[in-house]
Amino acid sequence: MVRLKDIIKNENIIRVSSQDTLSSALAKLSTSHDGAFVFSGENKYLGIINPYYCLFKTSYPYNAKVENCLFHAPRIKINTPINKVARLFIESKIHYLPVFDNQDKFIGIISARRLIEANKDSPLFKIKIGDYLKTKKNLLISVYENDLVSRALTLFKEKKVSKLLVLSKYLKLKGILTYYDLISYLIKPRNVERRGDRVGDKINFYHYQVKNFAKNYILTLTPIHLMSEALNLILAKEIGSVVIVDDRRRPLGIITTQDFLRFFFNLKDENKIEISSKNLSQNNRRLVGGFFQRFSFFLKKEPDLVKAKLFVKEEKSGGLFEAVFSLIPKKGQPKVIKKEGKNLFKVLDLFSKILKRVKKEK
Repeated sequence: MVRLKDIIKNENIIRVSSQDTLSSALAKLSTSHDGAFVFSGENKYLGIINPYYCLFKTSYPYNAKVENCLFHAPRIKINTPINKVARLFIESKIHYLPVFDNQDKFIGIISARRLIEANKDSPLFKIKIGDYLKTKKNLLISVYENDLVSRALTLFKEKKVSKLLVLSKYLKLKGILTYYDLISYLIKPRNVERRGDRVGDKINFYHYQVKNFAKNYILTLTPIHLMSEALNLILAKEIGSVVIVDDRRRPLGIITTQDFLRFFFNLKDENKIEISSKNLSQNNRRLVGGFFQRFSFFLKKEPDLVKAKLFVKEEKSGGLFEAVFSLIPKKGQPKVIKKEGKNLFKVLDLFSKILKRVKKEK
């Protein structure tokens, strides 16, 4: 597993002065999860400017000085475990966090994208999107294309999300609206009125329809695709999400960077898991990878388990599979089960049933 110190970024960091205006700082950002890092005249790190905290949690005027709008984001130490870094990305809603050495000196930043990209080949992501969606809450948060911007802003705040799917009245996918799409309008001067507009540009903005701001270019996948395929698409296209649709282009859910960060929550149990294989084809390695993911969720809830091992061997060019599954508890004798069969899915499914039975026996 990649270490934090190997993926720290110390060049091309978005830096702003404490004396800059909020509008000039926000203009340097490209998503609602971005962060501009604020430094004093003596090059001392002071905090972060982020759209979510400056415009969503609070409501600073566009011409406010940066020093008055600072968000004190979590400070990442050089030896912070990867799973904790992933958790802090999600909890803070910022995908760029400052990193400090053991003497509390600023040495760079870590981004959510760098963390995920460095681990993109992990078997954690070899799971079908449809299986993952079953574990999610609030699969689909959406607005209709004719809804008002005021409705979208209410949903952003109530649901604590940064993206909304935009639907037609027939529930077909029409686009996606992000909180960042509205930022340039939210930071306009509050009292400026357009000629001939009595209510003013700011107030009138809330009464526009969502379709005027939504992006129509959307990348989609289906439930039968793998999470790893969604990740590769997000990284290759430099986007923040992929929408999951059925065969009639009706949205079923959305996969975002945050979803991939959640996979790292289980890395603290990584030393408990040992999965090895021999002669497996690429498709069968994916199948074993999906089992690895379910395996991880099980181990997270089993503090009395010291180690779990799975060995899978393919013979006769896929004509026969042999698997050995071992559970090593803190107390008592290890449990070792051997299975073989012509269908790898059925062989692994037997182990899933064994896991459930072990839980019931406790």
